[in-house]
Amino acid sequence: MTSLSSASGSSTPQSDLSSILKEQAALLAELDRRRRTNLLARYQPYSKQKEFHAAGNGYRERLFMAGNQLGKTLAGAAEASMHLTGRYPDWWDGRRFECPVIMLAGSESYELTRDGVQRLLIGPPMNEEDWGTGYIPKAAIVETTRRSGVSGALDSVTVRHVSGGVSTLLFKAYEQGRGKWQANTVDYVWFDEEPPEDVYFEGITRTNATSGSIAVTFTPLKGMSSVVARYILEKSPDREVITMTIDDAEHYTPEERQKIVDSYPAHEREARTKGVPSLGSGRIFPVAEESITIAPFEIPRHWVQVGGLDFGWDHPFGAAGCAWDRDADVFYVTKVYREREATPIIHAAALKPWGAWLPWSWPHDGLQHDKGSGEQLATQYRAQGLNMLPERATFDDGTNGVEAGLSDMLQRMQTGRFKVFSTCGEWFEEFRLYHRKDGKVVKERDDVISASRYALMMKRFAKVKADNAAWKFTDRKVV
Repeated sequence: MTSLSSASGSSTPQSDLSSILKEQAALLAELDRRRRTNLLARYQPYSKQKEFHAAGNGYRERLFMAGNQLGKTLAGAAEASMHLTGRYPDWWDGRRFECPVIMLAGSESYELTRDGVQRLLIGPPMNEEDWGTGYIPKAAIVETTRRSGVSGALDSVTVRHVSGGVSTLLFKAYEQGRGKWQANTVDYVWFDEEPPEDVYFEGITRTNATSGSIAVTFTPLKGMSSVVARYILEKSPDREVITMTIDDAEHYTPEERQKIVDSYPAHEREARTKGVPSLGSGRIFPVAEESITIAPFEIPRHWVQVGGLDFGWDHPFGAAGCAWDRDADVFYVTKVYREREATPIIHAAALKPWGAWLPWSWPHDGLQHDKGSGEQLATQYRAQGLNMLPERATFDDGTNGVEAGLSDMLQRMQTGRFKVFSTCGEWFEEFRLYHRKDGKVVKERDDVISASRYALMMKRFAKVKADNAAWKFTDRKVV
């Protein structure tokens, strides 16, 4: 006899379960496919990567100078994909392209371009089935064309932009010379790894008519090359450099960071782990960063403290809070502040929480009169509530030479009597690049270092925190 369930065609509980499992498996497979083919949607940058992206909104040329395997190329790929597709996340503060773009991207050779830039943008070069698992979403890839002579390498990619049009990505290589970068006018150029100077300037030329953007991502293994020098030495409102060290890479544990640092030869460690170009004999402070770095601690009540200011507008205003252990004669930089294009009221508001009692040292340009108000700079900050010392920063004998101040700092560093809290990131950024050219100090990116030098010069006026209610400075005397 035929069972009722069989006769009616109804399914058994086992077949129902099997059907549900198949549906779930299909659903999971589809979710995995969508996840793998839309990597851009999951991009979450570290703070330094985010700083690099944001700089694109104010600077035409940007250099992301970082150590090896810290995420510089990944950041470059993610941003390139955003511009090609027009898909910008809610947190995005960088430049936006509302229309399709023409983009050039490349590295030293076509093989390196394929294995770096192309792989991150498109997916594994040798497995076409996985194209679309890079930062350009698979659904946005309209067409690809291959490059002859280099297995797996692409020549161009057409990308669907959210506006409805299509963007064009052209892959290039430095090895063929500047001639291969002479494409039509483009909107964006991404150099991954340091380009030769002629190739770099060709990239700039291609973007002149569009006021396009230049992004450069590399580890500075060639030292103070012409391209690095352009960013560090040649002052311009169109250029910005962001440095990223191994300490900024959140995917490494402290133990892993130390193992990586130890794995490199001593002469390459700073470049490969901190993104610092070799400055050779031109370096002003030729001491190991680790020898002056110290973990933050609470300042003992009997230690005296003093602050230093370095005035600036187009170049940043810098400030350093310092403490002096008089018994051991060790000078500490405990906190720093750096900001550009802001008024005294803004800077003072940021610094007053450090303590109304804190005495502030300042340089000779504090005697200059503001063109608008006619007041001296030092007087303006005093009016905003900072305890400005009565006179500009000098040594005990009344001199104020830069070289003497740098010599004092260096001697202290070499003898263990100058320490900087590890939290003073801006100070270390400047320390790594502070150097001489033709024997002269390069007065660029030295704002918080200069502020700490002024504080060191005036340490004789440092005060203990307990004195905050008993005194303050006026223009000429202590009351």
